[in-house]
Amino acid sequence: MKIDHTDVVIIGAGLSGIGAAFHLTEKCPDRSYIILESRSAIGGTWDLFRYPGIRSDSDMHTLGYSFKPWDSAKAIADGPSILKYVRETAQENHIEEKIQFNSKLVSANWDSGTSRWLLDVAGSDTEQLSQISCNFLYMCAGYYSYEEAHDPKFPSMDAFKGKIVHPQFWPNDLNYEHKKIVVIGSGATAVTLVPSMAEKAASVTMLQRSPTYIISRPSEDWFANGLRKILPNSWAYALTRMRNTRFQEFIYKRTRKKPEKVKKTLLDMVRNELGPDYDVDKHFTPSYNPWDQRLCLVPDSDLFEAIKNGRASVVTDHIDYFDDSGIKLKSGEHLDADIIVTATGLQLVMMGGADISVDSQLVDFSKLWTYKGLMVSDVPNMVSTFGYINASWTLRADLTAEWVCRTLNHMTATNSSSVVPIVPEELKKMAARNWIDDFPAGYMQRVMHLFPKQGDREPWLNTQDLRRDRKIFNKPLAIDDALRFSNSGAKS
Repeated sequence: MKIDHTDVVIIGAGLSGIGAAFHLTEKCPDRSYIILESRSAIGGTWDLFRYPGIRSDSDMHTLGYSFKPWDSAKAIADGPSILKYVRETAQENHIEEKIQFNSKLVSANWDSGTSRWLLDVAGSDTEQLSQISCNFLYMCAGYYSYEEAHDPKFPSMDAFKGKIVHPQFWPNDLNYEHKKIVVIGSGATAVTLVPSMAEKAASVTMLQRSPTYIISRPSEDWFANGLRKILPNSWAYALTRMRNTRFQEFIYKRTRKKPEKVKKTLLDMVRNELGPDYDVDKHFTPSYNPWDQRLCLVPDSDLFEAIKNGRASVVTDHIDYFDDSGIKLKSGEHLDADIIVTATGLQLVMMGGADISVDSQLVDFSKLWTYKGLMVSDVPNMVSTFGYINASWTLRADLTAEWVCRTLNHMTATNSSSVVPIVPEELKKMAARNWIDDFPAGYMQRVMHLFPKQGDREPWLNTQDLRRDRKIFNKPLAIDDALRFSNSGAKS
């Protein structure tokens, strides 16, 4: 059987994958590539999620690409607008023609003898696997399962006579007009759903086990919109991106140094929104410090407005069990519902769920070390994109793409067919930390044991610090002792 070969295979045609393809096209024109997309459409998250009110919780001047200005007045954008932006990027740069849809990476094996990856790919219309070979595997599949959401398995869910839906699998025909809705959760998805559904529903209750820090900001960025009136669009975008990036960094570092002061500021803002009679201590005061978990952004105070006008409410309690008409709480209260939405989070996976092997030995990532948060020790010619948990995802995706292109060009210049991070023997007993450290959010902690470790010194770190990453990523490859370049097999 003839096996098709290409220089680079990108996994995923979402925000990261389309950005990676642009950078390859611009900076590595001598390299051929294709994108394998498991679904039938471009967009990843922004095509998959269809629940009411779906939007970004980061401003589009930092969530957008460095190379394509966001020029809409709304900086906190809705899902369809973001999807249009990603698709436009693919169309404008002729990336669409490089995408192989309905193609899911099942497994990949690196052969050191040929310096090639052999990929097993499943199609949606056949049970038979096809194979593709490549020199470089570029994972842009995100970090969660598209097929399975996190399921906390509440007691007696089957007893409920109404409809139960998860935001990740929103039914197109769900009619919630004039219905009683209970949304379980208090994260970004829940605080998006509640005010949006409240516009049509009879009532919407956000049922949370514990509160989350919530901050409101205008959906339109006055700074960006003002700059566009006096500067070229690309200049206005670049300046706004720099300003907003610095602001994100300032807020995060402030929470690390003076958490109590930031906590007071955030809670005072909520009290100003909801008034003196609302029980902010119970419903909006978390037990942890700001940015121990992600802050939830609400645009234009929409959640607070829905609560103030009575269209939405918040209940802080624990679920005892489901019954035929709703949810019985540990306090004894009962929440009547026609529809229950379980906004209980994502199920994280490594490498898009694919099995990765080196010379036919399955890789156990938990026993390996991360290299700059983008490669893994002892695994050649593979980069995985993972954004920031404390800033916009694309900031790190862009940095990663630039690093990949510099590395590929260095390999061409040095006649190298492989590059692999190698941890020196004397460092293999360095202090190990979680791949994402100092972030106790449940959805991360549930799977950290599966991820590579990070060490206590560069480059064996996943810093989650944009400014530091820029310095680490820009270290000249020729003097990077952690990387081993070689020409051990066939070149592309």
